[in-house]
Amino acid sequence: MKEPYSTLYNLAEPFLQTRNNDIHTQISYSYAKIICHKENGDPSIVYPGIILHDTGWSKIPEYLHTKAYGPGNRDRKLNRIHEIEGAKIAESLLQKIDYPKQMINEIVTIIEGHDSRQTSLSSNDAIVKDADKLWRYSRTGMDIGMEKFSLSPSSYISYIESHIEKWFLTDSGRNLAYQELVNRKEDWSLIKIKERQ
Repeated sequence: MKEPYSTLYNLAEPFLQTRNNDIHTQISYSYAKIICHKENGDPSIVYPGIILHDTGWSKIPEYLHTKAYGPGNRDRKLNRIHEIEGAKIAESLLQKIDYPKQMINEIVTIIEGHDSRQTSLSSNDAIVKDADKLWRYSRTGMDIGMEKFSLSPSSYISYIESHIEKWFLTDSGRNLAYQELVNRKEDWSLIKIKERQ
């Protein structure tokens, strides 16, 4: 990450030490860069948005996390708490690095509804939402998701495949999800071949 985003990530890192959010944030940031470029998003909004979007989980006891997200588990109140707390943390950290006030307002608004708001307020909002969800399609995200929710690879792949059209708001995000899904199916096929040998 280039400045000022590396500084912002370093400030955010203590709030990302739960729920694998440090890894999640770095992978989602990589997706955000791709989508931002393809969708002509504003990096000065999208990058801080993705770096800070899940900092609010640090305010919720870890044993409650899996009740708020994942297959069959959606405690909307807990999910809203992480958004609201994350927005507060984001505002505070962005002020620390003297980020422009108008940009802070847009970033905070995106974070405050990045999971609960089903539609996007802007192209920047849609990019953050898509980059966040693409984590689930990465190899690391899949490994962590399967372990966390006790799902087999076939069940996990089926779950994320069935949600692509519902979850993704940009063409670039949707296309990346389909491509990553192909990659995960290939990964799983290779694992099965190795297990037979």
